[in-house]
Amino acid sequence: MKKHLLLITLLFGHLAIAQTPQTYLNARAEKHLAGPFNLEVLKADSIYGVWFEENWKLFSLKGTPTDWKKNLENTEVDIYLGTWCGDSKRWVPQFIKMWNDLGLDQDKLNFTALYDGVEKYKQGPNGEEKGLRIHRVPTFIFKEEGKEYARIVEYPRNDLELDLAQIAVGYASEPNYRAATYLLELFENESMEDIIKDVRNHLNKVNHLVGKDRELNTLGYVFLRSNRIQEALLTFQFNTIIYPHSPRVFNSYGEGLLLNEDKAGAIRAFKRVIELDPKYENANRRLQELETDNK
Repeated sequence: MKKHLLLITLLFGHLAIAQTPQTYLNARAEKHLAGPFNLEVLKADSIYGVWFEENWKLFSLKGTPTDWKKNLENTEVDIYLGTWCGDSKRWVPQFIKMWNDLGLDQDKLNFTALYDGVEKYKQGPNGEEKGLRIHRVPTFIFKEEGKEYARIVEYPRNDLELDLAQIAVGYASEPNYRAATYLLELFENESMEDIIKDVRNHLNKVNHLVGKDRELNTLGYVFLRSNRIQEALLTFQFNTIIYPHSPRVFNSYGEGLLLNEDKAGAIRAFKRVIELDPKYENANRRLQELETDNK
């Protein structure tokens, strides 16, 4: 009898541990979620619950016909977010409210929180994001029978309800950040050697797709923090060519070169930053460190 009680105790103890969401403190000593978690955590937590409730209230259905919702009954949505991210705070609660108001099954929504900060930028504690081309949060991945067929990246292209309706009827809007998506798919499908052979063509395509310099800058850091150095360097380099007057993109390129142990290249990049913005703090500090090391 005691043995059975021990087994039951261990079993329930294991379940309790498995259901406890993982948290961490970021550089600002703020507590955030990391990895898979249950939605109730967002609703009940004294920190997350405030912004969840505020943004939940912002959404209401327009009252137009929603017959298209039946096409989503077999759809699961994997939602990758950051509890530190303004767009996640805004759009995730509204998406859940819309899903519920349409009468769809909330159990088909799966939540994974990603890190902020330098070390594991937009990564999960167990690499939950790997192979999924996650570079912005929130990312909503729509799947049927385990296969992705649409996604919303960071914010809706039109509005949430229209984007969801388009997905339901098979005419999804192309996700935001088309240049980043192009590079992610390129790196996934071609070797770096083949990419370099046709680099001018790829640069031209990225140039026509990119929105702002932050698009490729963020993607470059996602690669850099995932130890995909060559992909990061090419992304940053493309950005310096497309935005030759942005100190930010040269600073990022310098950081990538430095991590790749190309000190001479990093010095050139940081000097270009100073030419564009003499007061750029990080570039000045890096140059001072590099010049001290060379003495």
